[in-house]
Amino acid sequence: MDFLMAGLNPVAFWAAMAVTLCSGFIKGAIGFAMPMIMVSAFSSFLPPEVALAGLILPVLLTNLSQAFRQGWRAAWQTARKFWRFLAGTVVFILLSAQFVRDIPQPVFLMLLGLPITVFALLQLAGRKLALRLEHRARAETVLGVIGGLYGGLSGIWGPPLLVYLLSVGAEKVETIRAQGVVFLIGAVVLLAAHLQSGVMNATTAPFSAALALPAMLGMALGYAVQDRLDQGRFRWWTQVLLVVTGLNLMRQAFNV
Repeated sequence: MDFLMAGLNPVAFWAAMAVTLCSGFIKGAIGFAMPMIMVSAFSSFLPPEVALAGLILPVLLTNLSQAFRQGWRAAWQTARKFWRFLAGTVVFILLSAQFVRDIPQPVFLMLLGLPITVFALLQLAGRKLALRLEHRARAETVLGVIGGLYGGLSGIWGPPLLVYLLSVGAEKVETIRAQGVVFLIGAVVLLAAHLQSGVMNATTAPFSAALALPAMLGMALGYAVQDRLDQGRFRWWTQVLLVVTGLNLMRQAFNV
């Protein structure tokens, strides 16, 4: 057991397992928020690099399940449809991961959290912020780049994709599958980037592997909830979680 714990005391290890189970359940139900919940909770009791490494394998495996839930053909069609977002995410995760030890996290957390919170609150208030059709390709590319920049630094690249999908009115199944495909490819790149950066190493990799078990259990439980949500409730819960996520990112930026 000791080699799985990355030098952590038992309380911290089991707390991380519990957080991962809960985040896996929410991801199974809504399709996202797993790394955001893990990073937010882990930051209070784990060293930053251990927290980042810990989420890498759970995120990779749960997104593999999510992306291919409707089969490989559906996943491939989604990858082709959102290739601009994928390209921006992949390239900029690789670039930004090399600066994970150099760039102040509070600045990035605030720049990510504030616009997400404002966008989701406006959506909940009934304000329609759909992107104009002629600007969708540009917006998709730009949001992919933003997601990649934050993903390499923090392990979080989901909110920009959610903003885009909500803006263009994607339906529930496509939204969840698109998240799975984009997050899966990003997770593979994140793993490769942090093998290179040294964040994922012989000490942290077993810890991340251990967290994959509660992640997959939570994911399976969450799927049962997801299948019962209609489009309206799914969209509402997505917006609520974006607000909570954005506020929590800003809280972390101020370290309160």
